[in-house]
Amino acid sequence: MAEIDYKYNEGELIKEFQEYIDSTYGQHYSMNRFQASEFIIDNGHGVGFTAGNVMKYVQRYGKKAGRNRQDLLKVLHYALMLLYVHDIEVEEPTAHREPIENFVPHHPV
Repeated sequence: MAEIDYKYNEGELIKEFQEYIDSTYGQHYSMNRFQASEFIIDNGHGVGFTAGNVMKYVQRYGKKAGRNRQDLLKVLHYALMLLYVHDIEVEEPTAHREPIENFVPHHPV
């Protein structure tokens, strides 16, 4: 396949975006090996959570920390997660994965 001559640096921006997403899997947001967003999505609140965060970071861009790339990467990440939620709830509702609670280790009290 011929190399595409992107007009808006999409190839490099997608690489940066993937590196950003990869970095979120090792951050403090994950509990054990799960992220809180997984619990929210599995409990049926994925659209509101992801769309709400897209709006939050779009509105925050240019305000809290000025015009920073981090807010824009978060917008893209939550939008990608919203696309995932769309796919499991609208496109393939029966293809949803097993509920997250089936994988959470139970610790004796």
